[in-house]
Amino acid sequence: MDILLLGSGAREHALAWKLSQSPLLKKLYAANGNPGMARLAHCFEIPEAHPQEVLGLAKRLKVQLVVIGPEAPLVAGVADVLQQEGIAVFGPSAEAAQLEGSKHFAKQCMQKAGVPTASFEVFEQVELAVARARSWGSVVVKMDGLAQGKGVVVARTSQEAEAAVRMLWALGGGKQRLLLEEVLEGWEMSLMAICDGERFALLPASQDHKRLLDGDKGPNTGGMGAYSPLPQLSESMLEELGRLIFPPVLNVLKERGTPFKGVLYAGLMMTPQGPRVLEFNCRLGDPEAQVLLLQLNEDFLALALACAQGELRQARLKSKPGASVAVVACAEGYPADPRKGAEIFGIAQAEALGAQVFLAGAKNDFGRLRVSGGRVLSVCAQASSLPKAQEMAYAAMEKIRFEGQHFRNDIGAKAF
Repeated sequence: MDILLLGSGAREHALAWKLSQSPLLKKLYAANGNPGMARLAHCFEIPEAHPQEVLGLAKRLKVQLVVIGPEAPLVAGVADVLQQEGIAVFGPSAEAAQLEGSKHFAKQCMQKAGVPTASFEVFEQVELAVARARSWGSVVVKMDGLAQGKGVVVARTSQEAEAAVRMLWALGGGKQRLLLEEVLEGWEMSLMAICDGERFALLPASQDHKRLLDGDKGPNTGGMGAYSPLPQLSESMLEELGRLIFPPVLNVLKERGTPFKGVLYAGLMMTPQGPRVLEFNCRLGDPEAQVLLLQLNEDFLALALACAQGELRQARLKSKPGASVAVVACAEGYPADPRKGAEIFGIAQAEALGAQVFLAGAKNDFGRLRVSGGRVLSVCAQASSLPKAQEMAYAAMEKIRFEGQHFRNDIGAKAF
């Protein structure tokens, strides 16, 4: 069958790599893709968050399935338009994608479903939010809508809380709600499930590393690396978490008439009082997707098609033995002001060591690969154990060079 994949990051490069392994695949197309994806798919440049543009391309290519990688096309309603024309889609409707598009909506769904989460308050006036934030002191401040990873601040003092409220209010143009949420203590993990509207199949658990610098220091980023599975989480604990979170939320969305089809991502805080859901996303995480797709011992295209058709049958997904690690290399100045244009060397040498290199902020400049964004690429490895996967990933990263290159040296260290 012919498939159209939307997106251009390392997550989508990993998806293209995984989809290309399926015996069901005839042709793979991508919009907009990147130089790494161009080795696996025929790429087209279109505004991927514009439903009619995506529909037009899908109809011209006569694809049987569209796989949507990033959140923006989902929240924009791309899946809805495609489904109305009879084209199967792996990704939720715009209404279901409000789980990520609106943190307030996600909180309401969690409350109705009985899913444990942090207590919160919603504000539509900045001065009221400032006053409440100052009274709380230690507080999490969140923008209600999408903010490209910049919409959450954990404030530890009253002064930080006020500054966070005013900064996020300005970032949203004063046109959206803010949420104030209690600060939870514990360790974070990512738990994702493939869903067909009623049933779900758990992917392995994973853990992202958000901070720029080793030891979880420096500013928050889109993610500097990930590993999977989590040795501190037993199979029985994983299954219990899955049952706690996914069936109740899927039931709430189905009852609303907006069944969720695609990847439902729960960001969890494991607290001394038990698990709490911090947020929902409506797609695979990045860089978690890179390690999950390396670990997954299944035909991802078959799973995506079953979800799109509402015919998912598996409750458990097969994983490869061992572990996977992804280390992200970013540009100088990231995340505030990434420097672009540096030439990238050494990818072939890195892959010769057995690693997979998934591109993100990179472009082809007349045959030369150059930095074009903040997170440039992910170097990923799968091995019989986490230490071996770490060793392979970092050995491969040492082969890659570009001016201003930065990466963390402790991805996966939290497992120990």
